[in-house]
Amino acid sequence: MEADEGYGAVAGRLLLLLAMIVLAVFFLMPIVWSFANSFKPAAEALAHPVALFSKAFSLENYRRLEHVGAGWYVYATNSVLIALGTIAFTVAVAVPAGYGFSKFRFPGQTAIFVLVMATMMIPFQSILTPLFLILKFLHLQNSLLGLVLIYTTFQLPFSIFMMRNAFDAIPKALVEAARIDGASQWTLVRRILMPLALPGVATVVMFAFLNSWNEFLAALIFLSDQNKFTLPIMLVNVSSGIYGIIDWGALQAGISLTMIPCILMFLALQRYYVRGLTAGAVK
Repeated sequence: MEADEGYGAVAGRLLLLLAMIVLAVFFLMPIVWSFANSFKPAAEALAHPVALFSKAFSLENYRRLEHVGAGWYVYATNSVLIALGTIAFTVAVAVPAGYGFSKFRFPGQTAIFVLVMATMMIPFQSILTPLFLILKFLHLQNSLLGLVLIYTTFQLPFSIFMMRNAFDAIPKALVEAARIDGASQWTLVRRILMPLALPGVATVVMFAFLNSWNEFLAALIFLSDQNKFTLPIMLVNVSSGIYGIIDWGALQAGISLTMIPCILMFLALQRYYVRGLTAGAVK
């Protein structure tokens, strides 16, 4: 009987491992396909049937991206600046806001927090006109800073929610012990709370980066200068092609360039990611 149960447990683990391998292949296949096609010569990219890998290695597709508009390096620089600005503004506001909602009690606290969370329900498309008028009034229309402020505004509700949960997960006894030992408010935050809330900060950074890096609609509407476009807009220009002819090799190269920072960001922060998402879930 025990042997049968042992065989059943082994079989269950093998089935689970097989399912995980199938899912991994399913999710990794588009990424591998895009990278493989980005290094193919133009003729092979249009060949039928399509081969996954090519014997010829070529950077021709990436070179053609240099002639798309202002060049891929200009668009990549703009995307990097926007992503870094969004991360900086989001963390600078979300961390103290989350700390305040978690560790302080003040009149109207619940109502204000609910109001902040309610803004997540507003469709972005429904407030495009007010946002355009606000940016025009602030003379930030067609500027990277204006786009950073828009991205930060839409990122803040989720980020504040994450940081409040991260600070809620820190035991009150630890905070009280530090105060008894004479720690000031700044010392308490800098040396005790922030290191413990680091998974939450990492999660906020990751979501702020991914959302600002991949966002397309706001960049398309609020930017009119070609030298300020971002990578997603470049991909649309490549996919539309000249006379409607799509350059599949250059498109795969552009997609690969867009994916690389996202993959690197996830690999760098993935060990904090799950802990950040579950912070405050169990008390």
